[in-house]
Amino acid sequence: THHLLCLSLLLPFVGVSFALWKFNKYPSKVFVGDSYTYFAGMTLAVAGITGSYTKTLMLFFIPQLINFVLSLPQLFHLIPCPRHRVPKWDPKRDVLVNSKNYTILNAILLITGDLHEKRLTQVTILFQVVCCLLGFLVRYGVA
Repeated sequence: THHLLCLSLLLPFVGVSFALWKFNKYPSKVFVGDSYTYFAGMTLAVAGITGSYTKTLMLFFIPQLINFVLSLPQLFHLIPCPRHRVPKWDPKRDVLVNSKNYTILNAILLITGDLHEKRLTQVTILFQVVCCLLGFLVRYGVA
């Protein structure tokens, strides 16, 4: 019954997420904001807890955990924390540039160099997919 409850939560969530992705992929036609972010986090947390998938879920959240750890110095005001910590846009070259803030997007730009928004999105999604595959491997292959 736990799996059925989990499935009944996740199927509508996946449908809503794909519909949102259709309008939010590059170039975005909608702004997600906090509403979807909180909804997604709550849905995944409830599904993970009710379906007894908490360890697997935490492994899927590796990029978000990395972003949180990278952000800690600015969140605790050990170094200055501006209101917006996203990468800066260079309109002359139409690329995103590392804004020297501590986020996963800026870390990717630090490693790869300046990227167009579409390419940065692709790299970020690829990183998420690789982390999820590693999560599956760790959870079901090693454990």
